[in-house]
Amino acid sequence: MQRVEHMTAGPWTRSRAQGRVRVSARTFVAILIGSACVSAIFASWLPLQMSIVTVFLFAGPHNWFEARYFLMRLPARFGRSRNFFIVAFSGIGLLTLTYVSLPALYYANIWSGANWPNAIAIWNTLMILWISALVLMRGKQKANRDWFWVLPLAFLLCSANWLSPELFSLAIVYVHPLVALWFLDRHLRRTKPEWSPAYRRCLMFLPLLVVAMLWQLSRTSSVTDDNGLFWRITQHAGAELLPNVSSHMLVSTHVFLELLHYGVWIVALPLIGATGAIWNVKTIPIASHSRGFPKLIGAILVCGFFAVALLWLGFSANYTLTRDIYFTIAMAHVLAEAPFLLRMI
Repeated sequence: MQRVEHMTAGPWTRSRAQGRVRVSARTFVAILIGSACVSAIFASWLPLQMSIVTVFLFAGPHNWFEARYFLMRLPARFGRSRNFFIVAFSGIGLLTLTYVSLPALYYANIWSGANWPNAIAIWNTLMILWISALVLMRGKQKANRDWFWVLPLAFLLCSANWLSPELFSLAIVYVHPLVALWFLDRHLRRTKPEWSPAYRRCLMFLPLLVVAMLWQLSRTSSVTDDNGLFWRITQHAGAELLPNVSSHMLVSTHVFLELLHYGVWIVALPLIGATGAIWNVKTIPIASHSRGFPKLIGAILVCGFFAVALLWLGFSANYTLTRDIYFTIAMAHVLAEAPFLLRMI
């Protein structure tokens, strides 16, 4: 009797569950499209103001959530991935230290500004080669995968970098926020595979939205950058490198992409992958493992909270200087995304 009831109720139950999945997916899509449209409107309407507000509010918290997510993805024991993580962490440390030292050496008048493009080109080349090494090492861990194709691509990128190092670096500024969308895609495939097709269809809407923004803003005049902060914002968006392009369009596009980036790390990934309170270290494998490091992970998260508070205090006291320091040191989290994304592929 129980078996008959199970058999008769099964299709209805499955249909109802599928209905819930479809509703959830529709809601997810609606939130994604709605958030993207609202972000595009505000970024286009008030580019400078939105840049200031978004960095002030979300720069620190998004780094904390990103660090916690990386700790979640860190295995309790490296095993055969030991060499991969050694190369990954060594590269993050050395490249970040070198990147931070470049402006320090410049302002100390140790080398002339004429050497700046060459210094940037060398740093970009080292970054490309480091990522290529990680790709090859990750490929060896995957059965029936040959990722040797990365070498010709790496050499091609190195060539493009040396042709125009500063434009290559500017391209990284615009491409980097999109990496968060890739993280979300990989995470959905693992945790919410029924949402993955809908999400990918939403990604097809993104280029159309960006093109619409570019078309609308290409006819606008450049924003006023008559103070140090506004000037830094426009320079970060590439106004000096692209003088014939409206700085309004450049800043708006960059702010829009940054809003998407912050939204993924602060809202989407924590909600989709929620397994408990965000401050609970027991939800992190490397802390909950019998041979893990719960006190160390807890200390990292607590120090992260203090770092966010310190960043907010710095923004309140001297926004311009704190912004410059932040975007220099934040290169560490940009680099850290490469190995952790490769681990999810």
